[in-house]
Amino acid sequence: MPRKGMRTVFFKSPSPTRMTPPASPLPHTFSESLMEENIEVAEFVITKWDSLSESNSSHCNIGSLFSDDNREEAKMYLSSVKGLQKAMQYLASHQASSEKLVPAQTLMQTAMKRLEREFYQILKSNRDYLDPESVSTHSSARPSTSRSSFSDFENESENERDEDESIPEVERVSLAAMTDLKAIADAMISAGYTRECLKIYKIIRKSIVDEALYHLGVESLTFQQIQKMDWEVLELKIKNWLNAVKMAVKTLFYGERILCDHVFSVSDKIRESCFSEISKEGALALFGFPENVAKCKKTPEKMFRILDLYEAVSDLWPEIESIFSFELTSTVRSTSVNSLIRLGEAVRTMLTDFEMAIQKDSSKSTLAGGGIHPLTRYVMNYISFLVDYSGSLSDILADWPLTIPSPLPESYFGSPDNEESISSPISVRLAWLILVMLCKLDGKAAMYKDVALSYLFLANNLQYIVGKVRQSNLKFLLGDDWVTRHELKVKQYAANYERVGWSKVVASLPENSTAEIPVDQVIDHFRKFNSAFEETYTKQTSWVIADPKLRDDIKISLARRIVPIYKEFFEKYGGMQLRKKMWVESLVRYTPDDLGNYWSDLFFGSGSSGSVSSSSSRGGRSR
Repeated sequence: MPRKGMRTVFFKSPSPTRMTPPASPLPHTFSESLMEENIEVAEFVITKWDSLSESNSSHCNIGSLFSDDNREEAKMYLSSVKGLQKAMQYLASHQASSEKLVPAQTLMQTAMKRLEREFYQILKSNRDYLDPESVSTHSSARPSTSRSSFSDFENESENERDEDESIPEVERVSLAAMTDLKAIADAMISAGYTRECLKIYKIIRKSIVDEALYHLGVESLTFQQIQKMDWEVLELKIKNWLNAVKMAVKTLFYGERILCDHVFSVSDKIRESCFSEISKEGALALFGFPENVAKCKKTPEKMFRILDLYEAVSDLWPEIESIFSFELTSTVRSTSVNSLIRLGEAVRTMLTDFEMAIQKDSSKSTLAGGGIHPLTRYVMNYISFLVDYSGSLSDILADWPLTIPSPLPESYFGSPDNEESISSPISVRLAWLILVMLCKLDGKAAMYKDVALSYLFLANNLQYIVGKVRQSNLKFLLGDDWVTRHELKVKQYAANYERVGWSKVVASLPENSTAEIPVDQVIDHFRKFNSAFEETYTKQTSWVIADPKLRDDIKISLARRIVPIYKEFFEKYGGMQLRKKMWVESLVRYTPDDLGNYWSDLFFGSGSSGSVSSSSSRGGRSR
């Protein structure tokens, strides 16, 4: 009796006269005659190759039916199998008691064993040509994927073979092997030998997938194993995973899906089952890793690796969804989605922890010279790196609105009616983190005993923040309006520093430097100026302005504020009229040019010019 699962194949077998089978008695009907001829042809072809196999059984290399030298023989073999199957179906329907059924079934079993061996041999001998990378590279030009049955193998034209000869050798061999595998699979499945065919395919192809994942460094790690790893070890494994995942998805699994779809295109159910068994285990190990990493202890310094994982899975999601579209591989899709969800939650937690770390910064010591605070550098560098992940962060923050006790300061974020005001979730979140830091810096500025140094500290740090925004993609998120408003704040801090820090020097000069005043008042102004200038200069030699432009701007502003008044006063009363006095050289200590020379040494934080010297009579200052 024919095996369960056999089904009709709709094409005609070649004329038996081409193969000169043994003579047979004349049947009663044309159909009976045709079916008997099919059996006789099949017996001739199948036993021929079966005897060849037996005669070469002592040799290691038995010629393949599907070698280039035997293309016509292979077509004839598949055609005879189809004819045999059709004859068995006819006998089972019309002559169930026919004595020809049992030998026909035996003949079919012989043919299937032969095709089973051929299927195995093609898979093994063409392993290098059927690797996922080779298959995936020429997938767009698959000439045989549209063939629905092994009859198409038989009908391959000479033109198709000529076209095959024009393509590279590797691709030609790969395509030929895929065509042969499909033809054999179609024949075996049609004859009811699906299980035998799939068993061979699954064993060989799964070993290829597992071996490829092993070489890519993909491991099947449990949450407990990952949780116990030191961060340095885990970070190395994350880097390895990031290097592997793109190749695994775009080449390995993609190539396997193409090959499986092609070989078993005759049945959606079969190719689904086959691909699932081959790829599911490895894919779950691959996409389960980021989910387990996301569940581990979260600290802000791990943020960027978590975002790397999120970005990798998110970027590959269209391919993941397409490759693992079968119902039997739905767990792969859900594992990938769960990884994205867990990673997104981890990012949110770490952003919250990062904000809390800024707010809880408890350093009480002031920074010498009012320079850039370590907190400012750390936070701005951190936020600048975050901007590189703006696409992923936009997805993660889209449904996570910022909640604070009071409305955001309009002066900081801009008017809601302003088209340039910050509105996107990621922009609001990053602007808020900067605002939290600025509030913290205000508190640190208050720790300075000198108010002028407090303003200089704020000017330095805000200038650093604005510079970081301008130099990075933050400027696109926060906008020009944000930058402009904070640059104005820098100028306000700088102006306050000048006003407070040099107030004694300005106050020591007469309000009207050209007005006539008594000599004793002139002497008093010079004495007060000398004292105020020396005190202010000596104190500020250790102060620092990190940004060169801000440093020059403040020096120029100081010069414009003080030098013109002092120059007029100096030229009116510091000349020959007072030089007649014995004490004039110790009284008029600085020329207007001296002031510029002294200011040139300020704001480098060196403190090297900790004192000033009188040299007015020589038109310069001693060093």
